[in-house]
Amino acid sequence: MQILVLLFGVLKEIVGQPTERVDLPEGARVDELLARYCNRFPQFAAIAAALAVSVNHEYSSRDRVLADGDELGLLPPVSGGLPESSSGADEILIVSEPITPLSVLQRTKCPQDGAAVVFEGVVRDNTRGRRTLYLDYEAYEPMALKQMQALASQARAQFGVSRISIIHRVGRLQIGETSVQIVVASAHRAAAFDACRWIIDALKKTVPIWKKEYFEDGAVWADGEPFPPEIERQEGTTGLHPASK
Repeated sequence: MQILVLLFGVLKEIVGQPTERVDLPEGARVDELLARYCNRFPQFAAIAAALAVSVNHEYSSRDRVLADGDELGLLPPVSGGLPESSSGADEILIVSEPITPLSVLQRTKCPQDGAAVVFEGVVRDNTRGRRTLYLDYEAYEPMALKQMQALASQARAQFGVSRISIIHRVGRLQIGETSVQIVVASAHRAAAFDACRWIIDALKKTVPIWKKEYFEDGAVWADGEPFPPEIERQEGTTGLHPASK
């Protein structure tokens, strides 16, 4: 059988290409495929334990049995479309053009809302003392949109907020540009603050979007936070379990 493997961030540089078609015996599991890459590439083996795996756009365990035609994503820790949710309220987008924060806010809030909390991630001009020139963001877009939608749906259910916008930009971003904007509208401010903080923290850990930082003396893929343990245990799920408070 044949599997399509998608490689992101530093993995595509280690392997030398962003995609590969791999022939595997019937009944092969994800961990057998990972072992092949570890044997081929010592650098791959060094970070294999920190990777997450997706099969057909959903996080998957490493003991999953693969089927012919599966699309398998190998995902390094993330650095942190579907225009509407099933409720018709949320705006979930990945865009290549500049984000216009004020227009996103105006689209999200409604007269019945007593609060609208905005988080805006901005490209800064330094990282740990090194001057940053610009950033490149890339995403596994079908899966990233699915995960972002799941976060919005869970936040509405968990915090009781009314509407959510999550917009992330990809491609080259200059200093001062907005990389991600989250707007949470709610009848009450406490719920909006809590939901907005929860969304950005979860997005940085679970949504497959990576950034590469360019400096005067070189470029590196940004180190991401480790994937939450529940991702390794998931089998065909698109979101996190409810966060404890």
